[in-house]
Amino acid sequence: MEGPSKDTVVSLSDREISPEIIDSCRRGDREAFRALYEAYKDKVYSIALYFFHGDTGAASDATQQTFLKLMTNIKSFRGDSEFSTWLHRMAVNTCMDGSRKNKSRERSEEPLELVRIGEPASHDEDLARRQVASRIQAALSSLPPKLRMPILLRYFEDLSYIEMAKALHCSAGTVASRLNTGHKLLAEKLAKLRGMGR
Repeated sequence: MEGPSKDTVVSLSDREISPEIIDSCRRGDREAFRALYEAYKDKVYSIALYFFHGDTGAASDATQQTFLKLMTNIKSFRGDSEFSTWLHRMAVNTCMDGSRKNKSRERSEEPLELVRIGEPASHDEDLARRQVASRIQAALSSLPPKLRMPILLRYFEDLSYIEMAKALHCSAGTVASRLNTGHKLLAEKLAKLRGMGR
């Protein structure tokens, strides 16, 4: 199987898999697992990549772990929610577990570009975009995981509060509270980083 693409960012819900494929996975059908992996590998990888501050090694590890858990636990998927929501929850849990285990892991030297805008018109514009992306990544990376993940799911995955609550195993009110706190911290950190960049 090919590894996740380093460039593709697709919404999980855009690639919802058919119930027949999920049923085949429950019965251990390798081709069905391959279809599932191909449909969702890039999105799981991008969640992990954002979560782990652009660290491609940690993101690849988390992606592999997520799909290993998926293969082991697919029989427990009852269909009470969308498959993509269930997979989001698994990816979130894997990232959070990885974060606890790898607190000493060094961050990637190259900042992840969070803002993908069309081709820059000039070298100066490209540099300015990279600086903005770097500031956003630094601020986002410094948030505690429980505040970082709701922001990633909201703004990079475009999940609703209900979907985020399911993925994070908490109430929609808790999601709103964490987002609110995360927004305030992010704004403060970005203001400080802007000041340092002058």
